[in-house]
Amino acid sequence: MSYDVIVIGAGPAGYVAAIRCAQLGLKTVCVDAWQDRDGSPVPGGTCLNAGCIPSKALLESSEFYENIHRSGRHHGITVTRAVLDVPAMMQRKDEIVRDLTTGIAALFKANGVEWIAGHGQLQPDCHVQVTPHAGEATVIKAAQVILATGSAPVGIDAAPLQDDIIVDSSGALEWQSVPAHVGIIGAGVIGLELGSVWRRLGAEVTLLEAQDVFLAMVDQQIARTALRLFKQQGLNIHLDALVKSTQVVDGSVVLDYQDRNGKHPLKVDRLIVAVGRRPCTDGLASEEAELLLDEGGFIHVDADCRTSLPGVYAIGDAVRGPMLAHKGSEEGMAVAERIAGQSAEVNYDAIASVIYTQPEIAWVGKTEEALRGSGTAFNSGLFPFAASGRARAMQETDGMVKVLSDAATDRVLGVHIIGAHASELIAQAVIAMEFGSSSEDIARTVFAHPTLSEALHEAAMDVGGRAIHIAKARRT
Repeated sequence: MSYDVIVIGAGPAGYVAAIRCAQLGLKTVCVDAWQDRDGSPVPGGTCLNAGCIPSKALLESSEFYENIHRSGRHHGITVTRAVLDVPAMMQRKDEIVRDLTTGIAALFKANGVEWIAGHGQLQPDCHVQVTPHAGEATVIKAAQVILATGSAPVGIDAAPLQDDIIVDSSGALEWQSVPAHVGIIGAGVIGLELGSVWRRLGAEVTLLEAQDVFLAMVDQQIARTALRLFKQQGLNIHLDALVKSTQVVDGSVVLDYQDRNGKHPLKVDRLIVAVGRRPCTDGLASEEAELLLDEGGFIHVDADCRTSLPGVYAIGDAVRGPMLAHKGSEEGMAVAERIAGQSAEVNYDAIASVIYTQPEIAWVGKTEEALRGSGTAFNSGLFPFAASGRARAMQETDGMVKVLSDAATDRVLGVHIIGAHASELIAQAVIAMEFGSSSEDIARTVFAHPTLSEALHEAAMDVGGRAIHIAKARRT
């Protein structure tokens, strides 16, 4: 069978690439190996099936449960009895996942994308060997191939997975009851989000982070604020803590970790390993294909996502750059348009990152530390949500918005937010940066009142020393 384009992988990078190729008139097939619990093939990859979507569903449910207890009294509402039903919560999560993955299958059909369930392996000359879950392997070919195989959780020798006691991020989304004490190896994005879910539902949560800096990729003023707030919420976060060994004893996990003060034992009921993700490139290409990978297993690509092989592209988590679903989707659309002879570009300097804790953390562009390290002169503006009328009405006053702009041109270089709905607010900053806006452009834009987005407005005004709703020394 011959096609214009073969896409290997049906996650956010792959399925978007396949649909866009089909929209552009290219005969397209998408090959994907993902199976649900009963062995049925489903599109969507890790993001929809075991990552972004199910985790956000549980974050929403757990926050709703906590708000009943935490926030009701502030609004004059008293709830005498709230019953937690974890299996029902998990069922809701599964229904959301099922609806979305079914939707992708419908989009494939509507756009004329052929979907083949099975493992795809790249062969020389843009041939792909497809091995179904049951049956004989076949070979298909195309003029172009897009590799979009995503990523998987990283394991560590000190904590091998075991049943539902020591689990990775996917396993932590399946528990049917609340453990008394949850341990998490890794206090990055995934560890913090999963820790937030189970803490809100009543578990004691201890996070062990090997790095001595909390959220090193985040602007450190924002990270320090986050660490303080998370500890106040009850997340036990230990930095510079390296797990040396784990052992399952009588249904619990006994582990030893080492920090600057020596070795320490810790006993937990369940343990989550959340130390990062790795590209899913093992067995992706035959030796004869000679696909070039780097030492980390990432597929080597150029600025246009072309691999070392003619006619073969790679996108998403399997290539350089942040492991973000929206980054992979944008690469997928761009590659599809390049294959169709159009021009396309992905602005990697304006890709937002989000941590869906409470408060949320979101950022785009450069951090203050990165600017200082590169010797870039900059100005900074800051506005706390405590001074926002809307945030006060919502009882969500923790956090701030920080705007960084070039000292010479005033062009916005980075925006960093910790606070309620930061994941939504950051889009305004992304749009501003895509249009090359200055902080003055944002400052002179009229924002609706009262809204949380006014915090971005005031932070931009503060860059020029003219924020209205915070008390500072008078400037001219």
